[in-house]
Parts: sequence; structure tokens; C-alpha cells
Amino acid sequence: MKKYILLFGVLLYGLICGSIAAPPNLVVLLSDDLGRLDTSVYGSPDVRTPTLDSLAEQGMTFENAYVASPSCCPNRASLLTGLMPARHGAHPNHSHMKSGTKELTGVLKEMGYQIASLGKVKHRRAKFDGCDFLYQDPENMSRDLQKLIDSGELEDGPVCFFVGDRRPHVPWIEEMIYDPEKVILPSNFIDTLETREHWARYLSDITHMDAEMGRALDIVRKQFGEDFICLFTSDHGRQWPFGKWNLYDSGTRVPLIVTWPGQIKAGVRSDAFVSWVDLIPTLVDLAGGTVPYDIDGKSFAKVLMGETQSHSDKIFTTHTGDTIYNIYPIRSVRVGNWKFIHNLRPDAIHTNHSDILRKPRSGGYWASWDAAAETDFRAAAIIKSYYTRPEFELFNLDDDLLEQQNLASEKKYQSKLEEFQDVLSGWAINQGDDLKAHREPYLHTGDLEKIRANVIKQRNRR
Repeated sequence: MKKYILLFGVLLYGLICGSIAAPPNLVVLLSDDLGRLDTSVYGSPDVRTPTLDSLAEQGMTFENAYVASPSCCPNRASLLTGLMPARHGAHPNHSHMKSGTKELTGVLKEMGYQIASLGKVKHRRAKFDGCDFLYQDPENMSRDLQKLIDSGELEDGPVCFFVGDRRPHVPWIEEMIYDPEKVILPSNFIDTLETREHWARYLSDITHMDAEMGRALDIVRKQFGEDFICLFTSDHGRQWPFGKWNLYDSGTRVPLIVTWPGQIKAGVRSDAFVSWVDLIPTLVDLAGGTVPYDIDGKSFAKVLMGETQSHSDKIFTTHTGDTIYNIYPIRSVRVGNWKFIHNLRPDAIHTNHSDILRKPRSGGYWASWDAAAETDFRAAAIIKSYYTRPEFELFNLDDDLLEQQNLASEKKYQSKLEEFQDVLSGWAINQGDDLKAHREPYLHTGDLEKIRANVIKQRNRR
């Protein structure tokens, strides 16, 4: 009798173990400085992104995905830690996380994943917790991915590939695969020949990035089949005025597509609010792991599985600055269709390296903007709104997608404005956010050309 009981136990154990699915392979695709609206998935009339189109057809596309911060270092640190910048400490660009800050990739490692970083993933293309393989070329990730697979160093078990392309980060490619005379510029740009040529190069880099992501996915499918989770997104918006370094949606609202054949329904669009701090917690959750409770990020796996249509009710974004080029602390919160922005130093001039350095294939169009502003009232107004911001900005995104109509000063919205002020200030206190600039900003009392000359002089001394 004991023999039969033992045999039954062995069979039962085998059935239970056999029913537990192996953790899925994970592929995280990261673009750099890609505006959400600058892909065919999100309605660009010009740029071709067939890889992203294919992913959108296979999985779930998010309409309201936001970064934690619209600059590289703080936001990539938020991806890896699940923490907002005030908590992980790398708030200004090119800074460092607080000592002892844990990266969530360590959780994946504990779950048995082998992890590879290919291209630009962590800031400075550095290693992160649990990273087994590091390849730093930021444009040839598919080549290095194939090299890793061919090396035989991958062991049996689940893998997680982070594939980060530097494109369309500046400087943009010299080649223009799009006709600058035919491209459609964003409505808050100044239409000059130089702007059109820079925009055509930016779009060209997007298409090249899309092609490289396609090559990487082809290699993964050939090696592992179709059964893997793929997540594509960008570290923040475009490096153009009102984009990167700003808390307008063109700087903080990013593309996000997640696929998992047979698990995530194909061709779905989601309105759920999600943040970059949620991304790795979601992958850990989908893979069957336990998400740490003491982080800001939360899993939106239930949205992906079709169990709910909502996730966060508020989206917070923060920005402090970028070394000597951008010293302009900002905080924002989005609730429903409303967006509130607090410019913490409205007495300062908003600048960044593009308008200061004005390099070819980067910010070289700025001289043509200045020239246009001398005779064009609209061009002058655009430049003024770039450099100068009020303390508070309030937008209804249903009616004002490009955030051009600031409602903060209108009497009928004062109660809503006060409500958002309270929400944002309370959140900042809980985060331990001191709401300060990382260095003394450039004030409106200064001469802009002298400020530019002084920053360039400081840069050349480095």
C-alpha cells in the first residue's frame, strides 16, 4: 500500500510541476529621444516604422504612457529601480543614484534569468544589477545579439534582453530619406528650410532605429520562437523645443507597445495611465515573480491580461536640469484629461544644449528661428514661450493636445488649480523632493546672448 501511495505522490508532483509554466523570455526594446507622435503607430503622416506597426498589430498599444523624467539619466534610473528621481537620487541629468539603491533587474536575476544589456540601456551604457552580458555599441545591437547567441555562453533557462538604440538622439544622421520640402512639421515649430532639413534627418533616424529593432526581433524569434514578452518604448520625447527637458507631453508621453502571443490580446489600444517606474515591476509580475512593495512602480499586468482597463489615477513627472545647459526645475501631475505644471523657477530662462550650442544635425536650425522672429510675430511668440514660462500651467488635453492654451489664470479654473497644487505639493513631500534646482539658474535679468557665450566658455574649459 505504501508503494502505491508513494507512486501516486510522485505522479502528482510531476503533474503539478508540469503545470507550472517556465518563466517567459523577455525582450525590452528602448529608443532614445523618440516622440510618441513621431511613429506611424501613433499617427505620424510621414515617418515609416514597420517594425512598430507589426508590434502594435500583435499586442497592446498604450495611449497614456509617461516617463518619470524627460532626460536620460534620471528616467533610465527610474526604469531600473522602479523609483521616482527624488527617491533614487539621480534627479539632474548626468548624476548618480544614492548609494545602496537597488535595481529591479536583481529580482529577475534571482528568478533565474540571464540578462544582457545591448546598446544604450543604463545611463553611460553601464552595467546594472544582474547584468551578465554587456555590449555597448548603441547602433548595432542585432549584430552583438547574434554574437552573444553564437558564443554558446547562454545557458538553459529564461533570458532577458535589453536592446537600447541611441537613435533618434542627436546628432541626427546626415542622410535624409524623407523629402524636407514635403514633411509636415509640428504646428508649434517655426517653418524654415533649416528646420525642415533637421526634421527630415530626425525622422530618418527613427526609421533606421525601427529597422534595427526589427533585425533584433528576427534573431530572437529564430532562436526562441514566438513565445516571449516584448516591450517597446522610448526614454522620453523628442530633442526639440517643448519636448525633451520639458514636462509637456511631447517630452514626457512616450510610445509603449507590449506583446505576448497567446497571452496579450492582439491589436488592442489601452487608455490606462502607466509610467516608466511600472515597466519592470510588470515584467517581473508577468514572469511569476514578486514585485517589491516599497517602490513607486506597480505592475499593470492586469491591464495587459484584459482583467481591467485602468491602472494609475495620477501620473507624476519631474525634471531638474542638465548640467550647465538646462537649469529649470519643473514638476507636473496629470489627472484624467487635465495636466498641471509647476515651473519652480519662473524667474529663470529655459534653455538646453540645442539652443545654446546650435550644432549641425542637432540645434543648427535655431539661427533660422531667430531670423524669422525678427519679422514674424508668430515666430517671435514661439521663441518667447520657449524661453519664458509662467509659474503655473493648466491644460485640458482633450481640447488642447499640444498644450498651447494655458488655463491657469482663468477665474473659473481657480479651484481646480488649487486642487492640483495641493496634490503635487503633498506628493513632493512624500517623495522627499526638495523642489530645488541643481545649481543656480540663469535669470531673466541677464542677457541671453551673454548667457549663451558664458555657457559655451564653461563647456570649452571641461
